[in-house]
Amino acid sequence: MMRRDFLKFAFSSALASSGALAAHFASAGQAAPAGHGAGLTRAEAAARAVAARDARAWHAARRMVPTSVGRIAVVERGKDPQAALFLHGLPLNSFQWRGAVARLAPHRRCIAPDFLGLGHSEPAAGARLDPDSQAAMLAELLDQLGVGKVDMIASDSGGAVAQIFLVRYPQRVRSLLLANCDTEIDCPPPAMLPVIDLAKQGRFASEWLEPWLADKDKARSAEGLGGLCYARPAALADEVFEAYLRPLVEHPERLHGYITALERNVLQGIRPALQASTAPVRVLWGMADDIFLPRGADYLEQAFGNGQGVRRIAGAKLFWPEERPELLAQEALALWRARA
Repeated sequence: MMRRDFLKFAFSSALASSGALAAHFASAGQAAPAGHGAGLTRAEAAARAVAARDARAWHAARRMVPTSVGRIAVVERGKDPQAALFLHGLPLNSFQWRGAVARLAPHRRCIAPDFLGLGHSEPAAGARLDPDSQAAMLAELLDQLGVGKVDMIASDSGGAVAQIFLVRYPQRVRSLLLANCDTEIDCPPPAMLPVIDLAKQGRFASEWLEPWLADKDKARSAEGLGGLCYARPAALADEVFEAYLRPLVEHPERLHGYITALERNVLQGIRPALQASTAPVRVLWGMADDIFLPRGADYLEQAFGNGQGVRRIAGAKLFWPEERPELLAQEALALWRARA
């Protein structure tokens, strides 16, 4: 296989909607009316319209919280005394969680930050971007927000941070809901290694993200971010790619720092601490994900001292929580009720 073809495959294994999407699935076979985009179904056109609206609202709601390691971009919804913390992965930011937050805000104070190096957070000079340091940042962020315990929801590289946070700050975690993510046996997953190599050379943003940002149809294609990581890429609005990729392309040094910090297996040897944890942990795993393979779900099924089982989701790719927020919210509420 040619090196560039291999990198394309590797990236598909390295990267991995809105609320109106599910409501329109029934009409997915119908053509969209004029003005909704050539070849789009009604469901896809509706999803794009809602995502565009959500992107504007999310941007308007974002605020910057100062910490010792930088200014952290955060969106909050809900006023419940109990809080939920949402952790995204690469190359996304907190916008990933908009659908889940909309459903869970009546039940929790939902806190969705951008990691240092991704999204709109601004690392201080010399700030470390590795998962251990991200976990410490989250503890400081929660202190700044006056939050003690949280119910955590995490996916992708955010799942590694969540596991570290769980064992480092066990008194601060009521429960943990994990989607496809790093595990001790795949941290980083093997297909990330060529991506890390590109990031170390300072080439990843320009060679992969910039072309997608310039051509949203390419981003939705089978070889783009949409086709690689979403089951329904045609439903992704241009504004979704702008929300995720624009801040990374504008600050590639942050992105490359985040990626290269994933080279070390930060979960090596963590299993005894996970076994000792008493917080209930539920795992939801998309089985069509080519990045975090099913063996990760098998590992996590036995890893936690208070594991609440694994739900394997047929046909779901890496970023399924964004496409199926209703499923994520149902599982979160069930886990929280069991903990009450």
